[in-house]
Amino acid sequence: MDKPPVYVIGHRNPDTDAICSVISYADLLRRTRYPEAIPAACGTANLRTEFALETAGVPHPKLLMDVRPTTSQICRTNVMVTREEEPFMEVYRRMQQHRLKAIPVINNDQKVVGLLTLLQLMHMLIPDENDLGEQRILNSTLSQVRSVLGGTFQNEVNINKHEQLVMFIGAMSRDGFKDRIKNYPTDRLMVLVGDRPTIQAESINMGVRVIVITGGFTMKEELVEKAKEKGVVVISSPLDTAMTALLVRTAKPVSQAMDRDFITFDHHELLHTIRDRVQEAGQDLFPVLDDEERLYGVFAKSDMIDPQPAKLILLDHNEYSQAVKGAPEAQILEVIDHHRIGGGLHSREPIRFMNDTVGSTCTMVARLFRQHAIMPEPGIALCMASGIISDTLFLKSPTTTDVDKDILSWLRQYLPVNLDDYARDFFAEGSTLSISSSEEVLASDRKTYTENDWTISISQAEELGMERFWERKEDLEVALKNYVATSNDDFACLMITDITTQASYLLTAGNPRIIAAIDYPSLDKNLYDLPGVVSRKKQLLPQLIRVLNRVHH
Repeated sequence: MDKPPVYVIGHRNPDTDAICSVISYADLLRRTRYPEAIPAACGTANLRTEFALETAGVPHPKLLMDVRPTTSQICRTNVMVTREEEPFMEVYRRMQQHRLKAIPVINNDQKVVGLLTLLQLMHMLIPDENDLGEQRILNSTLSQVRSVLGGTFQNEVNINKHEQLVMFIGAMSRDGFKDRIKNYPTDRLMVLVGDRPTIQAESINMGVRVIVITGGFTMKEELVEKAKEKGVVVISSPLDTAMTALLVRTAKPVSQAMDRDFITFDHHELLHTIRDRVQEAGQDLFPVLDDEERLYGVFAKSDMIDPQPAKLILLDHNEYSQAVKGAPEAQILEVIDHHRIGGGLHSREPIRFMNDTVGSTCTMVARLFRQHAIMPEPGIALCMASGIISDTLFLKSPTTTDVDKDILSWLRQYLPVNLDDYARDFFAEGSTLSISSSEEVLASDRKTYTENDWTISISQAEELGMERFWERKEDLEVALKNYVATSNDDFACLMITDITTQASYLLTAGNPRIIAAIDYPSLDKNLYDLPGVVSRKKQLLPQLIRVLNRVHH
């Protein structure tokens, strides 16, 4: 059985460093400790990140917005199925071979039309004392009858037609047989008889639908010729009459026994939302459907008892407020980050936790490549270089360290492009203010923090010049106020950073006491000038934390 995936994932509203670091670290893990590592992102890439991934020629990480257990995580996708027209015996043998108590019934479009259990199959064989007459009825084809008996045809007439047959055992005298058979529709009769030529002949004369010769006997040639004249099918069964009568019933299609009233679930459904419905249901096996309502997998009630939590490796963050939804319920295996430690992260067992005062998480990942003496592929090397360029503003940010410079220099030898030209094109790519709505600008790179019982969010947009900001200022301010009004945040701000001048503006909204305590020079109502400030992590956030600690909640 394949191991469950280990998701390497960054923070919500991921930036270039978050996405490029998870792609690169997942590559390193697959080459070292976790072959099942999968890069993931809980948000879409911005334009600069798109440019980086396209230039590097690496695929996007898996979009993963919620890691709480779902039906798709607990269901088995290698499912044994059957179809409505399949005969009892074939399905029964398959279920016995694989020790299955229930099995889905599907149609040609892979859609579930019923559920079949061993108990329902047994009801097909064992007659209800109040409905014994029904046990004579067999809806099937004569080719299926021959198949379940392992017999041979001595005469064939329209043997693949689905029809309703009535079984009758001719174990009596000729006169008794003639008297009893009058009570049944002759053209639908299936007569089971041993080596009794008189009963065989009488059956042919009366024009029954089929004669099954039991005990391994065959019909004499002269009677076969008469059967051909009358259009009577003749089957020779290798089994005695008792076993033949029993197995003939197993030629019935499973559609006669399957349950058409059953519960299914979508493969995205969260387990905690369906738990009560599952426990109260009268069925034990639950089909899971894909987006086209085709069979995706199945799960049993027992699979709900202790679902395996998602396995996560967190990159570029260590706070639950910034993590993918459901992270507190997941198994955190590792954390690699270059931000402050906070946000209530905890683990059941010791984990690998790496936190360093470097400018980029990609710096830490690239350093691990070098420590393992593993040469990154050109695309992966460019991914890591992109994260460093983005987070350090190409080594011009005050967050830049000598380690960042050293690692970026080491990566140059593996890059498929000229790094200086690439960095210029990277920053020129996709002004967020030019193409995105105000709501999208705020959401594209937003981080949320909790300090001194205050909850604040800081969004950042990097631009080449401030012209577009002044064009959008009023609209951005409205969007910022609307965000505070509809969220649980006490304060929100947008940091617009001019890469060319290495300075920023800060647009604010929220609690007026927090805004009034901000120390930066004011340019306008709710707008501040941040000369020399380009780092949210190292410059703006510490200043805002000092503000929050001065203002009582």
